Amino acid sequence: MKAIVVTDRALGTAGMQLVERPDPDTERLASLEGANYGDVVVEVHASGFTGDELEWPSTWIDRRGRDRTPSIPGHEVAGVVTALSYGTAGLSVGQRVFGLTDWTRDGTLAEYTVVEARNLAPLPGDIDFRTGAGVAMTGLTAWQGLFEHGHLKAGQSVLVHGAAGALGSMAVQLAREAGAHVIGTGRAAARQTALGYGAQEFVDLENDRLEEVGGVDLVFDVIGGDIQKRSARLVKAGGRLVTVTGPAEARPAEGVAIDFVVVSNPVQLSEVAQRVRDGRVRTNIGTVAPLDDAFAAFNPTQRVRGKTVIQTRPA
Repeated sequence: MKAIVVTDRALGTAGMQLVERPDPDTERLASLEGANYGDVVVEVHASGFTGDELEWPSTWIDRRGRDRTPSIPGHEVAGVVTALSYGTAGLSVGQRVFGLTDWTRDGTLAEYTVVEARNLAPLPGDIDFRTGAGVAMTGLTAWQGLFEHGHLKAGQSVLVHGAAGALGSMAVQLAREAGAHVIGTGRAAARQTALGYGAQEFVDLENDRLEEVGGVDLVFDVIGGDIQKRSARLVKAGGRLVTVTGPAEARPAEGVAIDFVVVSNPVQLSEVAQRVRDGRVRTNIGTVAPLDDAFAAFNPTQRVRGKTVIQTRPA
């Protein structure tokens, strides 16, 4: 199979290589002596890529801290199950699925990938593979940040940073659909995009005063740094600041700061998929490229807003 591998952390996307790798051994996978209990082989039709994942330690080491290069990046997948390991339940060969792969195992920038079945959900037939791959990470991260960690409820206010980006725009839509008052932020050029996804107000972080927003119940942070510190001062008593940028650098005076890493959850994936089917949320896909041309998509000559999706097989 074709796969993209990385071998040198210092080179970033410039160090990616398209190589031939052995197909997953489906006979061994199905045997008692095969791969991990509960694994499935997925024929990858589309894969999402997160721009900073080559900085994650898990891209380079396994669960025991051992070097695992050359490793295959990419952890968002939509495709078709082609084989099941011994003891796998809940999925079947030929089924359309989507979800996230384990961080410390080879990923999805390949024609096939091996995934734990518990990390996948059925992909409805009326959702295309590009959309499935594009919504897996963003949908789960926004859902967990807003509702699991942020405890967002109808009638509350939420400040969503990066509201025109792949993750921020999903958070805007889910928060608005839940009945919250949504304030988006970003650069001036992002205003109409953020409002188009459902933000009711917009703050230009380059020209407007963030502090004029006033108090909010929840801050959904994808930026960190000084913006996070200023945002923490806006959180109301009992409110929350939720960030995906790493350990929180600032804490609200009378609220809670939470940093988290998204985990795959089939029930939540299905909730997001249902909202896509109903038209309540839209994926924000900025670039779609075939596997052979992935390098250009990962190193664009101009700024691209939205998710990067690699389409491994024709639509």
